[in-house]
Amino acid sequence: MDSNCVEFEARVLEKARILEKDGLLKLAGSRWGVIAAIYIGPERLQPMVSMAEVRAIAGAGLEGDRYCRGQGTFWKKSPTNHVTLMEAEALEAAARDYGLEIAAHESRRNLLTCGMALNHLVGREFRIGAVRLRGLKLCEPCTHLQKLTGKQVLKALRHRGGLRAEVLSGSTIKVGEIITEAE
Repeated sequence: MDSNCVEFEARVLEKARILEKDGLLKLAGSRWGVIAAIYIGPERLQPMVSMAEVRAIAGAGLEGDRYCRGQGTFWKKSPTNHVTLMEAEALEAAARDYGLEIAAHESRRNLLTCGMALNHLVGREFRIGAVRLRGLKLCEPCTHLQKLTGKQVLKALRHRGGLRAEVLSGSTIKVGEIITEAE
């Protein structure tokens, strides 16, 4: 997956440079990454569904996702349930370091990213295209995820299981959208 993430970022970089030239994006001196895949879980305990785009709803989450409708396994009225993100690089590291092959949809995270260190976004605001979010806390792996996947995820994904974020302003998120820290 390393080469796929690098190739994906390279394709998006051309688009990013156009946005930067037009004054719509600042890449120089800032961290940035890319949305590589989008998943929602329409029903609890059921497989995640891949989407090309999804509408983020401020104060609620991702349209069509079980947590946005208040129906997830661990649902509670909390911004920590709005959206979860996972680094493609973390899945690659789990495979390399622990021999754990886990597909992005199996992680049960909503947004797969490339190039952005998500742990650094805890307590910070960031943007995915026009959507503004706040990183709230790490999304550590749990025994529920281990049961659903049938894989030993706890050790392999500890401290790299992703990020829980609150949707502050809504819009559409698309695969290929650029992630930047808010200024």
